[in-house]
Amino acid sequence: MMNKTVTALISGLLMGAGLVLSGMTSPEKVLGFLDITGSWDPTLMLVMGGAIAVNLPASWWILQRNKPVNAEQFHLPESTRPDKSLILGAALFGIGWGIAGICPGPALTSLLTGSGSIILFFLAMLAGFWLQKAVSAKSH
Repeated sequence: MMNKTVTALISGLLMGAGLVLSGMTSPEKVLGFLDITGSWDPTLMLVMGGAIAVNLPASWWILQRNKPVNAEQFHLPESTRPDKSLILGAALFGIGWGIAGICPGPALTSLLTGSGSIILFFLAMLAGFWLQKAVSAKSH
């Protein structure tokens, strides 16, 4: 059985490599996909389609097991119905993604470039995580 840290590291490196190879660390690529009335770039749709094609059978196969390899149990969502928090979070994520052309995975991968705009985005993202946690703690 592989150590959790090693598994997480390999998974993160694989995802980062996939983001770089597919060009998804480029905000221009993402914004090109969202520009449906101008110079539309379908690359993101193809990357997502490839990810879904791999993930669906892999998830089905993994969930046939009694437990994950590196944990005592699966941690699946308790509810399958969208709630106010999910809808608000998805809307905020989509707005930010549409404005910046980048989301958390590519932002983390792009930190290695040292770009000032990526660092600013990453710090704003961390502030958003902290704010969500603070607001969530007050409501529970």
